[in-house]
Amino acid sequence: QVQLVESGGGLVQPGGSLRLSCAASGIIFSIYHMGWYRQAPGKQRELVAVITSSGRTNYANSVKGRLTISRDNGKDTVYLQMNSLKPEDTAVYYCHANYGTNEYWGQGTQVTVSS
Repeated sequence: QVQLVESGGGLVQPGGSLRLSCAASGIIFSIYHMGWYRQAPGKQRELVAVITSSGRTNYANSVKGRLTISRDNGKDTVYLQMNSLKPEDTAVYYCHANYGTNEYWGQGTQVTVSS
């Protein structure tokens, strides 16, 4: 059974930082492309960042320079370091795993940026 379990969300003030983690099980983690998506209330889910199995990264323009995706294949975990957070970063953040036609989603973790 495949599981993607996110953690690390919470309430943070503007300008603050959070680190999200996504622990995977039931997949050969190292061969999967991993990503973070987010969905704000009333909006569609959008891509935040991806990291390929080879470690290449790509980011949404709105988060470049502030958010960093990384992975630890030894721990089957992908991270999202979030710095200089803004109120518009408020959303539920989802972990995503993709390999060919196989894809899986986590349950999501809430990030709220507010003073």
